Amino acid sequence: MSDSRGNSAKGEQQSVVLRAAEAADAAALAAIYNLYITDTVVTFEIEPIVEAEMLRRLSSITATMPWLVAEDSSGAILGYAYATQWKARAAYDFAREVTVYLKPDCANLGLGTRLYEALIRVLRETPIHVLIAGIAQPNAASVALHEKLGFKKVGEFEEIGFKFGRRINIGYWQLVL
Repeated sequence: MSDSRGNSAKGEQQSVVLRAAEAADAAALAAIYNLYITDTVVTFEIEPIVEAEMLRRLSSITATMPWLVAEDSSGAILGYAYATQWKARAAYDFAREVTVYLKPDCANLGLGTRLYEALIRVLRETPIHVLIAGIAQPNAASVALHEKLGFKKVGEFEEIGFKFGRRINIGYWQLVL
């Protein structure tokens, strides 16, 4: 997809390639996602997923939509972003929900921005008209990322989720392409 330079968690420069996700990435994708399942309210899933389930999701999504990964020069997956169907009704066919996940030691290095910018570029070449991001609240870093890229807050569901013994609000941001 593209080459870019990024700082590693140790501060040294390394080459980061953005490319389409492949079946061989499923274990690395699941490992990243499982950290968010077990340690955060970013996702409302409760139980970690296995590689086979991530492969099923990857195959299903990439049949029609992009899923990008950030890979370092050693071949390690640092993060990923993808677009998926917003709702199953036909009138929603031109809307997609987007999401980005990074390895924790890769946060605040610009990789989320790079992944989202690349994903948005790909989506602009399709009939997709609106991108939607659901963000568990509070999450200042995710809100800042989305707003930096032009997403605007359009609503919030109060106490819609329950995880780790607390109720969680979800805010929704959208970007009209």
